[in-house]
Amino acid sequence: MNTITPRIFVAATQQNDGKTTVSLGLFGALRKQLGRIGFIKPVGQRFVEIDGELVDEDTILIDTTYGIFAPLADISPIAVEPEFTRKFIQQANTDVLVRRIQNSFDRAAWEKDFVIIEGTGHAGVGSVFDLSNARVAKLLGAKAILVTQGGIGRPIDEVALNRALFEKEGVELIGVVLNKVLPEKYDHVLEFAGKGFARLGIELLGVIPDDPVLAHPTLGQVCKAVRGEFINARASSRRLARKVLIGDMEAGHLLRQFTPGTLVVTPGDREDVILASISLVGQNARGMCGLVLCNDLKPDAAVMQALQESELPAITSPLDSYTIASRIHSMTVKTLPGDEEKISRIREMSEKYINIERLLALVKGEGKK
Repeated sequence: MNTITPRIFVAATQQNDGKTTVSLGLFGALRKQLGRIGFIKPVGQRFVEIDGELVDEDTILIDTTYGIFAPLADISPIAVEPEFTRKFIQQANTDVLVRRIQNSFDRAAWEKDFVIIEGTGHAGVGSVFDLSNARVAKLLGAKAILVTQGGIGRPIDEVALNRALFEKEGVELIGVVLNKVLPEKYDHVLEFAGKGFARLGIELLGVIPDDPVLAHPTLGQVCKAVRGEFINARASSRRLARKVLIGDMEAGHLLRQFTPGTLVVTPGDREDVILASISLVGQNARGMCGLVLCNDLKPDAAVMQALQESELPAITSPLDSYTIASRIHSMTVKTLPGDEEKISRIREMSEKYINIERLLALVKGEGKK
């Protein structure tokens, strides 16, 4: 297996801490500094089928954004499909899986200046089939960084717990990136989390502030979450829903609450709200995001025609307005291929808030404090 190409293993302390976001940002920042960057996600749990192969969704995101120039099946070697764990427990085949991962890494690292290895969750994920993140990092000869959510006490506790498993496998944890730090607490967290990690001998390599743009779902994601269908303007599925309003009031009062990116949830028989929204979009006034018509109610033929001929995206859903609003509020929003506004923001924040030079020095074993 390739032991020459520099590499970093990116893990997280919990699901949805921002591991893929950091990997995406690091790829762009490292490419600027070093040139040819490789990527591999050895074990994936969220995948799609492409040309008969199961490929991890995060791998597709990285490849679509940057172009990895390697077969997707090679850089996403193991997909944990529903029967995977049961089959492994019945008939363990660890050696086969290890060879597959190491061979895939060789292909990912071919003619590259640096390789990002994205893990799957915390250090212990994958232990059930003998391929925890910590062990995979060891198998690939990689040092590791941990991504965790902003704060002081909790992230320090979780990093200490994860570090113990990495150390057990003989993997060096070179640093931590704090993600989604509340802007009003940024300076406080930067100072005291840095001191707290220093007491454990762990470097704080980055503190990334929370950015609401990354938490806003697209219309396409909303449509899926509310079991909806587009009535029109499907091409606008990338629009971000920055604010949700329930259209249960008089149209004039509702319109006064609009801000850019507003998504209105209203019954399909509230034709006053629908027509007012169409009118507003026609004036190109405030950048309305779209409509969700709840309870499978649709307006009469004339209003429906006006809606279909307008530039206002509309979705119909069988759910009631409260359930729709609740589902949107509780969504776990992932960055998807083609989400240009979010991807651009991730690149900017990674370059600004992660100490890339220090990370590279630690990967090379230089300047250890």
